[in-house]
Amino acid sequence: MRLGLNLSRALLSVSQMGVADRLTIESGVPAATLMENAGRAVTREIIKRWAKRSTIVLCGPGNNGGDGFVVARLLQDAGWPVRVAILGSVDKLRGEARFHADQWKGIVEPLKPHVVQDAELVVDAIFGAGLNRPLDADSLDTLAEVASRRIDVLAIDVPTGVMGDSGVSLGAIPATVTVTFFRKKPGHLLLPGRNYCGDVVVADIGIPETVLSKVIPDTFENSPALWLDKLPLPNATDHKYKRGHALISGGYPMTGAARLSAIAAARSGAGLTTIAVSEVAFPIYAAALTSIMVHPLVDKDAFHLLLKDKRFNAFLIGPGAGVGEETKCRVLAMLQTGRATVIDADGLTSFQANPGELYQAIQGPCVMTPHEGEFQRLFDATGDKLSRSRVAAKQSNAVIILKGADTVISEPGGCSVINTNAPATLATAGAGDVLSGILLGLLAQGMEPFFAALAAVWIHGEAANRFGLGLIAEDLPNQLPAIYQELARLKAGQSKTTQLYSTG
Repeated sequence: MRLGLNLSRALLSVSQMGVADRLTIESGVPAATLMENAGRAVTREIIKRWAKRSTIVLCGPGNNGGDGFVVARLLQDAGWPVRVAILGSVDKLRGEARFHADQWKGIVEPLKPHVVQDAELVVDAIFGAGLNRPLDADSLDTLAEVASRRIDVLAIDVPTGVMGDSGVSLGAIPATVTVTFFRKKPGHLLLPGRNYCGDVVVADIGIPETVLSKVIPDTFENSPALWLDKLPLPNATDHKYKRGHALISGGYPMTGAARLSAIAAARSGAGLTTIAVSEVAFPIYAAALTSIMVHPLVDKDAFHLLLKDKRFNAFLIGPGAGVGEETKCRVLAMLQTGRATVIDADGLTSFQANPGELYQAIQGPCVMTPHEGEFQRLFDATGDKLSRSRVAAKQSNAVIILKGADTVISEPGGCSVINTNAPATLATAGAGDVLSGILLGLLAQGMEPFFAALAAVWIHGEAANRFGLGLIAEDLPNQLPAIYQELARLKAGQSKTTQLYSTG
């Protein structure tokens, strides 16, 4: 277990799931029983969702195909009209897959596109999460035929063609529902895989929770269950400085971004929030803000002098800052203090010519919040999103929030969390500035950087979900008080609602 995170939200890689299976078998549960349990779980989901209908089970040459044979037998026993088609032949199946295939007494057809013509439901048991090569022609053509006919699909483990560790698609088609076992895999949450899975159902097939102590998960799905106990909330002994003083480097002429961040920081609980701005920009900021303080910088040394005030305990630079030497110098000055620093947008891009200078300057708590373009300017990591964010966190010694519809948050020790509650409406100007502000407010109150990042990303997504269509960035901070109030009730045990634990 990494960082004490809630294991109910753990995600397992393909290899980790293999270890969980092996440990379960070694404990005395036969592999054939696990496969039987998997097939029964899938069958229950089918019977729950659909009335009896013409069903074809598409089986592959491995254990996923073995699961499919169990499903076919159980559906037939329940009186369903069901057929089976296989990629390859039954004779080539091995182990428990062959055992369960031999229990099927019906015809087994070759897997070809024509087999789905009369089907009203397709059970996709061709390949599971371990697929690491492009699909063969028969599989591709058959799946394409299913998609063209718009037949309902239940996928076992993952939709065929989706890679379990990365979510990369090698020819998948959308499923109506995916039934997986024990824990989700990263590919269920990472794009584009998430778009192919439909509803994801996690079934219990008899793998004990105790195996996780040996598997040691390092990837999780974001939820208040991971960080709620660390969320800072006001108490009777607080005063404004005890709740932290957040400082934002304000830009000019783009002044709106820092203002959005400042309001979000204040709404998230920072006791005081100040924006430091050039004298020429001071009237613009001062006229637009009331509870947010604005500090004019009278000369080039004023910013560095301001940082000597130890009451400032969390910094943000980047939103609207402008790309260039001045922004870079301010980032370095903030990092030199060793206090919590959030670097976003222009604060990141200002180091594109020499990213190593930024990495070397990070001595204290630091969170970077790049979108894909900014990430590529700073890091040469390759591969899937989860792997790249991990490399970047280790390389920079900072918490990385790699933003997107499937935002990944990684910390230098190798733990990563995938967020799933962000709606498409967050693709609007200024939304990222609000996220940085929420994060800044939590850091100012002393929340640990990794957990503050998890909370900020989830709260940001929840705010957008609550507002709905027509969202602009200014709407997000106004959603925060109700969210924090519900989180406070949940933390205090006063609310029994489980709505906040949904994944969006």
